[in-house]
Amino acid sequence: MLINRVEKLSLLSEMISFAKNESDLKPIEYNFLLAIARQLDISREDFDYLIENPINYIHLKSHSERIVQFHRLVLLMNIDEESSTKDKIKLHNYGLRMGLSHESINKVLYLMESFPNKVVPPDVLIDIFKVQYN
Repeated sequence: MLINRVEKLSLLSEMISFAKNESDLKPIEYNFLLAIARQLDISREDFDYLIENPINYIHLKSHSERIVQFHRLVLLMNIDEESSTKDKIKLHNYGLRMGLSHESINKVLYLMESFPNKVVPPDVLIDIFKVQYN
């Protein structure tokens, strides 16, 4: 399922908001988010605009797109190798707001500790959500 430009901007805005937390974006976060912007065909100008001007969250209809977005947020949270309990709670709440299963989110947060750099492989993450979705 393809997502439209407004949905892409919403996803990116959500990720920027998640990364900003209480501070400005760290260079490693900025570069990661810029790479996501490129993947989503969002220009650097639009990306930089979103940093200062967030847009409203748009709920994705596609369950698989929501899982992909949750995975991006997991990667973003762990990119600087400084994830706190507060970050995990925030990620959990983002997942719930996306309509993902409480049990699946908890399982991902628990399992990520056992992977190098806390990076849950996409296939493992998809399997976790598939179990809950079926």
